[in-house]
Amino acid sequence: MNPWLLSIPLAYLLGSIPFGYLLVKTFRHEDIRATGSGNIGATNVARSGAKGLGIATLLLDIGKSFLAVKIAQHLAPGNYDLAVTTAVAAILGHVFPIWLGFRGGKGVASALGVMLALSLAAAACTFGIFLVIVLLTRYVSLASMIGSATFPLFGLYFLPQRTPIVIAGLVFIPLLVIVKHHQNIGRLLAGTESRFGKKKAVA
Repeated sequence: MNPWLLSIPLAYLLGSIPFGYLLVKTFRHEDIRATGSGNIGATNVARSGAKGLGIATLLLDIGKSFLAVKIAQHLAPGNYDLAVTTAVAAILGHVFPIWLGFRGGKGVASALGVMLALSLAAAACTFGIFLVIVLLTRYVSLASMIGSATFPLFGLYFLPQRTPIVIAGLVFIPLLVIVKHHQNIGRLLAGTESRFGKKKAVA
């Protein structure tokens, strides 16, 4: 079977698994979408009072996107066009999951997952930027946006291929993450964005 026809739909379906929603529904019998920011991602799950479930959500969201890209790389070794396209599909699945009416997360953990699969070095550099911003500001949203924005730079440096599809995919991923943070951007500009570690923080 054509690896493109198999990898891309599979990546979307893997990415669309709403682990945050499923974990909270299973273990707390609550709808995470009715809590805090209403986001199904790890940060909102953790801030809802379920830190263990938040960590599990983070790891699973990273893992599902990582797996999606690795499957593509296994089916078509060295095809970075397919790998990056699959990465985009996995993140789109997380942000617009078919199972939840196309209303999902912001794609941060999923973006990290595909970064790890595409280039460990680029992912490490990007995560380093994220950690520095979090430590300096305690704004997870700001760190997520700045960290993701640096990935195209590191990705283009470390990836051996710089085709138009690769470049477009590496630019699209952080743009999507930033657009999904539009409410956070408004709160940051207004000075009302909550900092990490505060109970009433909204991510």
